[in-house]
Amino acid sequence: MKQFLIFTVKTLVLLFLLLVVLDFLYTTVYLQSSNRGKIDYVYNSVARDYDVVILGSSRANNHFVAPMFEAKGLKTFNYGMSGGHLFEASLLLKLMIERKYAIKNVVLEADLNLSNENESESVASKFLPYLHNSTVIATHFSQQPDFWSLYYIPFYRYVAFEPRIGFREMYDTAREKPTNLLDHSGYYPLGKKPNANMKNDLTNLKPLHNKYYEEIKAICVQNKIRFIPVMTPMCTNTKGMDYFEKVHALYPEIHNYENVVEGDQYFSSCGHLNDTGARIFTAVIINDFFKH
Repeated sequence: MKQFLIFTVKTLVLLFLLLVVLDFLYTTVYLQSSNRGKIDYVYNSVARDYDVVILGSSRANNHFVAPMFEAKGLKTFNYGMSGGHLFEASLLLKLMIERKYAIKNVVLEADLNLSNENESESVASKFLPYLHNSTVIATHFSQQPDFWSLYYIPFYRYVAFEPRIGFREMYDTAREKPTNLLDHSGYYPLGKKPNANMKNDLTNLKPLHNKYYEEIKAICVQNKIRFIPVMTPMCTNTKGMDYFEKVHALYPEIHNYENVVEGDQYFSSCGHLNDTGARIFTAVIINDFFKH
């Protein structure tokens, strides 16, 4: 029995040491990366200078044509992240401030994403390799229910989110294999889908007094950044369009552009403009906020 206990303890100790080593190796790889996506592009950077930073979900990523801003002489990057929530947008802006970015304007897509304060696992997991190396990231995640296990159990986060930050992603990162996420200054154009769903129902959606929206707004005030929150277009055949009126009632400062682009020919899906629609929308935003 004694020998069995000794064997068990030794096995557990060796397993723990293996997890520590693997955690160190994976983290070291991610700490060298800056070309796989928008999170590592910010985390492993210093002191960038922007006239315009764009934040939000896919409705930012696919709607704001960053090169059109740059054609007007505005240094711009679209940091919208498909699948992302305001939880991730707020954290990304915090990292920019920590890295001494000089930002004149933040354009935030704030519409459907106001309806929840949850993290998006698919996007939030991309911050986790830096959890032990960044007080900003650790603090931001500290109220999440799985924080203890993510922070204190070696290698657990890489196993729990294996499809996002596991072996394959680590291997591609080590090879410095690029993606298209940073192309077009972060803007991701969509095409026209012949069989796309051009219906949506927002009836049960309710905007919240959103903690992470408030964080973004406060960061902009503290750092003297012009804050431009906007609601972006939806297709015409959408039920519950009074959702946008509810957003305006809750946050009157959010500019409503949900109907500025009309016609299914300008949409890739009901909630996402195609490239032609995005260019029409972006031209309106530039004219309204950056004409001079």
